[in-house]
Amino acid sequence: MEAVLTEAVALLDEAGDSALTFRALAARLGGGVGSIYWYVASKDELLDRATDHVVGQLLSDVQERTNGDDPVDDLRVLALMMFDAIVARPWLGAYFMRNSLLQPNTLRLYDLLGQQVLRLELTPRQSFHAVSAVVGFTVGTAADLGQEPPQEILDGRVGREEYLARFADMWRALDPDEYPYVHQIADEFAHHDDADQFRAGLDLLLAGLRQQAGR
Repeated sequence: MEAVLTEAVALLDEAGDSALTFRALAARLGGGVGSIYWYVASKDELLDRATDHVVGQLLSDVQERTNGDDPVDDLRVLALMMFDAIVARPWLGAYFMRNSLLQPNTLRLYDLLGQQVLRLELTPRQSFHAVSAVVGFTVGTAADLGQEPPQEILDGRVGREEYLARFADMWRALDPDEYPYVHQIADEFAHHDDADQFRAGLDLLLAGLRQQAGR
């Protein structure tokens, strides 16, 4: 199973979930397609187990980073590491925490996030909402960034800065009385860093959690 999952993750990393077929996987393993069915019953199960395989390493890494005195700071570290893992593997976001029966490591990671919130002594509902907000924002933002960029950027015909500048210029040309917000942030948008934008949003979310916990 370890070899199957290692090669499945390699295929996913190289070309996404469309590249992960039992035929392609069997070819990499040097066996027949039928041999894959000894380990998994379907591609969906394989994707869930491959996700859990990756999250297992992430879990090992984050467990060493959550022994601080401030649970909100530890929660931030966990969210940042989750974000980096999903951005590095664009396919991961679609299957992250999809099936806890086939993803025990993902469930452990989810519980580890919750353990930091438990230290804040919130109500069960507040704790559930807090973890849901952090997971939803982190996974959703990372998955969005993992989407394939426009073809002209992939081809190298246009750089990221030039691509963003097009929209910023379009916004600057709009009537500022009708579109005051996009007018104000056009320059920021043109030169923004996606990871920095995520960290800023996460800090806003965690500041609200800290205030709710009276810290």
